[in-house]
Amino acid sequence: MARLSVEHETLYTYASPVEQAQHIACLRPLSDAGQTLEAFDMTVSPSPSQHSVHRDSHDNSRACFALHAPHSELRVVARSTVQVRDRYPGLDAADAPDCEDVRGRLAYRAHRPFEPACEYVYASPYVPLHAELREYASLSLKPGRPLAEAAIELMHRIHTEFTYAPASTDISTPILDVFDRRQGVCQDFAHLMIGCLRAWGVAARYVSGYLLTRPPPGQAPLVGADASHAWLSVWVPGLGLERAGDWLDLDPTNDCIPALHHVRVAHGRDFGDVTPLRGVIRGGGRHTLLVRVTTRLLDEDADVDTPRTASVR
Repeated sequence: MARLSVEHETLYTYASPVEQAQHIACLRPLSDAGQTLEAFDMTVSPSPSQHSVHRDSHDNSRACFALHAPHSELRVVARSTVQVRDRYPGLDAADAPDCEDVRGRLAYRAHRPFEPACEYVYASPYVPLHAELREYASLSLKPGRPLAEAAIELMHRIHTEFTYAPASTDISTPILDVFDRRQGVCQDFAHLMIGCLRAWGVAARYVSGYLLTRPPPGQAPLVGADASHAWLSVWVPGLGLERAGDWLDLDPTNDCIPALHHVRVAHGRDFGDVTPLRGVIRGGGRHTLLVRVTTRLLDEDADVDTPRTASVR
């Protein structure tokens, strides 16, 4: 177990005053069997004229706020304290149901009870289905092979065959471009692996959150130097893990099964469902955006030095 603090600051500066604005923030970490949200606070400057909080269709917390007075900048600071537990103690990937069985459970059959995971099988705005991704996934996802084992191998391949290249893409970059160029950032690799799994008929969802990074020995942590992170979950029914349910988190950027380094904020079909902050404004003209994230370990004696690297038998 580990206790982490996260500060996520977003600053928009506008060339001319914004007359009115409506925003939605998805910044409150999840609280479930795998992690406990101990404290959360979000401050907005200037102060909103209206503010409300609700849960979306994916059970994420969303804060909606409106600004009715002219303003030249918007600052949103979210502070969280989270207790994180290993969601996968005793995981045996070879003991999972095989790929074909899981795909069969997600395929449409008349009069069969609805399986909620089906929502994450279909194409979504940032993750269209492509034959190229199905072919790539088929090297790992084979009939008769345990799905968890196959998905872990697929993660290994993406981590090995693709290069992490900051600023090489943006959120509008199609996943086929990422696939062809073999480079991208964490959200690209999450979308890519989700696309591979869905193209094969397996349910997968996008996970947004934070990753604890440690400075080199002898150096102090840099305030604001971290960033939000993205990975994915694949639906593997019957894993029998109390803290994870039927979802196995995988981080292809770091080639690991998320454990004590990862703080989960939200999950959805793709990035569009979990965007940290978005909105509609009237006025403003051109703008600049500054995002600063600081993630800290509150229990210095917690054993979180090395993320668990997944293994395939």
